[in-house]
Amino acid sequence: MPTPESLLGPMKGATRREVGGVQVDVVQTGAARVKRIVYPVGFRWSRNLKEIVGTPLCMHAHVGFLAAGQINIQYADGVVEEFVAPQAVAIEPGHDGWVVGEEPAILIEFDFEGETVDRLQLPLLHSPSAIS
Repeated sequence: MPTPESLLGPMKGATRREVGGVQVDVVQTGAARVKRIVYPVGFRWSRNLKEIVGTPLCMHAHVGFLAAGQINIQYADGVVEEFVAPQAVAIEPGHDGWVVGEEPAILIEFDFEGETVDRLQLPLLHSPSAIS
């Protein structure tokens, strides 16, 4: 089984950037992108990225696999979701999120840039009735 350390190794063909302390490696795969996102211990979207992005909540959808760590999400309506590795993840736009515990969270994410919500048929914003 991969360890968090092995999940952090170089990714062939990836471009890497860091935003607000978050490491993002991206590989274009046809019409989609595969991203490895490493959220450090202590990360919280509203503290680390809100000012950079310029919106009160994260307005991106996140779909993928949490390979290590734990992240919690809180939507504008107050609903909190907990994701603990290993677990599939589907997060709708309009959320704050943070790392729980003393281990970075490593998310393997699949997206279609600005078309992720439409292509994956996710709600534009969180709706409690959409929770399964």
